Amino acid sequence: MIDFAQLRRWPDVEAPELLAHDATDRLLLDTSQEALVAHPGHVAVVGDRYGALALGVADLVADGVEGTPDGGESSAPMPVRVHQDALSGELALAANARVAAPGARWSWHALDASLVAGARVVLVQLPRGLDALDEIAEVVAAHAHPEVKLFAGGRIRHMPPAMNEVLGRHFGDVRAGLARQKSRVLVATAPRASDAGRWPRTERHGDLVVAAHGAAFAGATIDIGTRALLAALDAERPAARDVVALGCGTGVLAASYALAHPDTVVVATDQSAAAVASASATVAANGLAGRVEVRRDDAGASLPGGSADLVLLNPPFHVGATVHAGIAHKLFDAAARLLRPGGELWCVWNSPLGYRSTLERVVGPTRQVSRGPKFTVTVSTRR
Repeated sequence: MIDFAQLRRWPDVEAPELLAHDATDRLLLDTSQEALVAHPGHVAVVGDRYGALALGVADLVADGVEGTPDGGESSAPMPVRVHQDALSGELALAANARVAAPGARWSWHALDASLVAGARVVLVQLPRGLDALDEIAEVVAAHAHPEVKLFAGGRIRHMPPAMNEVLGRHFGDVRAGLARQKSRVLVATAPRASDAGRWPRTERHGDLVVAAHGAAFAGATIDIGTRALLAALDAERPAARDVVALGCGTGVLAASYALAHPDTVVVATDQSAAAVASASATVAANGLAGRVEVRRDDAGASLPGGSADLVLLNPPFHVGATVHAGIAHKLFDAAARLLRPGGELWCVWNSPLGYRSTLERVVGPTRQVSRGPKFTVTVSTRR
């Protein structure tokens, strides 16, 4: 049995109130144990945050029957197939395995057919968004075994009835289990035939086409914080040769800047697989292939220091369901590392958070470009 107390969130933000596991992980493992033992070679895990689910499953099925994705026998045990949206989650899983489960075997997959082909058991940590759940359910229903059981768990306060309806679009039977420690598991069976491939969705905003997968922040819309930053950029039109969009999301800032500045090279980075896939689709939809490079990266870590004249940033202010400034501060540090002396960080942030003093300290002199009740746009110049 995995000792959950050994698990850490590293390299994600760590704090006493931020844990690497929760009661939902335990409830999912307990609820699905019988099915896992029955089909040890045909298991997929979706949405594991830091390894609790993947390592827990690997421990439960370690002595099970070997198998292949199509249901046949194999000469070697098949690893648990895992999809984690956050790159930090993948790094945490690997780090936690070295400490808590050195013999665990798993393989990472995109959210596509390779993840669930022939799977008989799928465990899902429920996402916060209904669109994210819809894309997961669509993939499982289309490509898993016809007798697949999907176990989807979450904290009850984040499980609106609409989640049952989303699962019901893709499965003939959806049942809610008993609650335990403020968590609950939904069990979905009898996958329905549906029109797969409905993701990413696209939406036109003037000259810009935005593409979004289910888990991408704001979907194919443009959130009001990004709109505020776009308005400021349009008003002042800062010129730069090398531009980095940190935490790029669906690629709105990167694509918009590239459209307005044809001679600029833009690198867009995000640790979210859904964001990177969405930004890549946005770049393609706007004819910017070759001018905007999209990378899955943790705070631009793969980019050399002092390589950017301009960094664009709309930092998140949540860590999961918790309001926390840790990710924003990490991205401010990243911007400071990436900028050349005299380079600028253009940043939009929630006005009540008061980031200006932090930006002054971490990046350099900071001026306010615009401010409203909800959002502030600032420009920080690298010392």
